[in-house]
Amino acid sequence: MNYFAALDIHISLAPETVLRIGSFEVTNSMLTGLLGTIITLAVFFYVARQVKRGKTNRFVGLVQWGFESLLSQVNDVIGDAKLARKIAPLAIAIFFFVLINYWLGIIPGVGPITIDGIPVLRSLTADLNFTIALAIITMVAVQIYAIRRHGFFSNAGRYFRNPLKDPIGAFEGILELVGEFSRLVALSLRLFGNTFAGEVLLVLIAVLSGYAAFLSLPVVMVFELFIGFIQAYVFFMLTLIFTALAQEGHGEEHHDDSPTHHSSADNLTQIPARE
Repeated sequence: MNYFAALDIHISLAPETVLRIGSFEVTNSMLTGLLGTIITLAVFFYVARQVKRGKTNRFVGLVQWGFESLLSQVNDVIGDAKLARKIAPLAIAIFFFVLINYWLGIIPGVGPITIDGIPVLRSLTADLNFTIALAIITMVAVQIYAIRRHGFFSNAGRYFRNPLKDPIGAFEGILELVGEFSRLVALSLRLFGNTFAGEVLLVLIAVLSGYAAFLSLPVVMVFELFIGFIQAYVFFMLTLIFTALAQEGHGEEHHDDSPTHHSSADNLTQIPARE
């Protein structure tokens, strides 16, 4: 215990302020998020320009392959081609944005560079404020698509029913509301928890390995790169699944000639978290 106490490991659950612009506090996660946003937009604009010019390379081909694979997943899960075309930009953008920002928290230099003992950079996905905001955006979008499909009052009828006329339906509505809230919490905490755990793991491995860190850290970094891909894909898939579920009317039988829609939604609700 004395050994671990002497290591003086700096781990903060909340993002820390690195500078102030007037009364506005700029945190280390904001700086990393700004960098991640610039990289994401640069990748999209570069690939789009190369595709329009008919030029390609391995990087452009990789991004195109990833985009087309994700678009195929959107069509399979949503089932409705018209709705899939509307939800695809949001879901795919979330995947790439989460992936890039997760990976930025793993690269060397994020964490060790400090000012007055405070890390200058910290992964945006390790900021609970960001993951909650992203989950809120996702769930609001889900409700917007549901309202467009069923109408405002019909969609509200999924949650609010007259307890005197339909007590069982009213209870089911309460459960639906609890379910929507639990989905929002699950989306935000899953991403935050896995990113924060990854950051702590890297710090501990670096400190405990000592001079052998140059051998142990690359292995853990590769593992975290894989975990980052999994977490981005999970957030992407859950966005699709929640949207697909919201399209089904309350208490109505859903008839669909495409078996892929049902099997995808049923199987993917069991996506595992970090082992």
